[in-house]
Amino acid sequence: MTISLKSTLTLYPLTIKEDKKHYLVEESISGEFFEMPKVCIDAIKMMNNGFNLGQVQASLLQTYPKEEVDLLDFSHQLVELGLVQSIDGKIIEMKKENHKIRGFEWIPAKVGKLLFNRVTSKLYFLVFMMNILFLVLNPKLLPTYQDMFVFDVMIWNVLIYAVLSLILLLIHEMGHVLAIRSHNLPTNWNIAHRVMLVVMETDLTAAWKLPNHRRNILYLGGMCFDQVLLFTALSWKLTLPNDELILHGILSMIALDIFIKTIYQCCFYMKTDLYFVFENISGCYNLMENAKQHLREWLPFIKEDTTTTVYQEEKRTVRLYSYFFLCGIILTFSLFAFYFLPQAVYVYMNIIPQLLLPMNSVYFWDAIIILGQSLIILVLLFYSITKSKRL
Repeated sequence: MTISLKSTLTLYPLTIKEDKKHYLVEESISGEFFEMPKVCIDAIKMMNNGFNLGQVQASLLQTYPKEEVDLLDFSHQLVELGLVQSIDGKIIEMKKENHKIRGFEWIPAKVGKLLFNRVTSKLYFLVFMMNILFLVLNPKLLPTYQDMFVFDVMIWNVLIYAVLSLILLLIHEMGHVLAIRSHNLPTNWNIAHRVMLVVMETDLTAAWKLPNHRRNILYLGGMCFDQVLLFTALSWKLTLPNDELILHGILSMIALDIFIKTIYQCCFYMKTDLYFVFENISGCYNLMENAKQHLREWLPFIKEDTTTTVYQEEKRTVRLYSYFFLCGIILTFSLFAFYFLPQAVYVYMNIIPQLLLPMNSVYFWDAIIILGQSLIILVLLFYSITKSKRL
């Protein structure tokens, strides 16, 4: 369908609201959000008032003499985004999928507000500072990779750690759920991957409906719950008698898991909770994609992305984030060097010799089960990677 400056476009119903630096546009049918500068918003408003593209362009060139205004190009972008319903009265045949989230609406908003409000936000920060104080004043509480190994039979260590990690992950994600439910907004859970890790994530797309300053607590909701659990574990360890070896070991496992996950949140080359907080505070969305294009000057192996645009006023923020991006990579290698790799070496150095034991030995089956569990994790990771590539 040909578009000219004489064309008149009819758009789907849009909800437009001002954000920190630009505007957020919600397509009401699909529930998708788009960020646009003011010149684009003015163009959309004129289109909705029945002006043709030539009239819109002439008006905008007068209002924004320093801006590059090309209504034909902008119109084609709107068509690609699925925001145009008809051109010159001719309907565009397009199957629009409804991406609106429907989930966890059975949780009353007042339950979320009980746990996430102005008072509790300050308490969560206080708990976080207390945890830092615990680790500084009691260095023996600092988690090490050995904290994963409580029992002689390796399978018990791995299974108990896996169960604890899963429970802690669910509690973390419930933090996000309750935070967004405190604003009476829906959400759901998805399975994804971050580098080599299979993760569960809470869909916080509905957070875009909120003002900029109210979104941060939604992104931090999981970490708030993490810090409360870490505070509980460290406090209990300090007061627990030394002869309670198993309980000490379980608490150390909990502290280790939360400690690693907290550091993981600082790996800014992935879209972690803290990444979204940084993105939201800066008001620069698609920050990761823009930073990758900035880093291509020094790292040519990064793929070029022509779908993202850096606004002039965002360039300083993108450069700053690029340093966080690189620091996150270094932090990940540190996690592997000090935690993941020593744990893996310790586990497999213990179980591989056990494969030579008789089949009636508990240690033989100890090795078989752990290897089977490793295979399941690899399959889940492969599934997550292939799924993301299909999308």
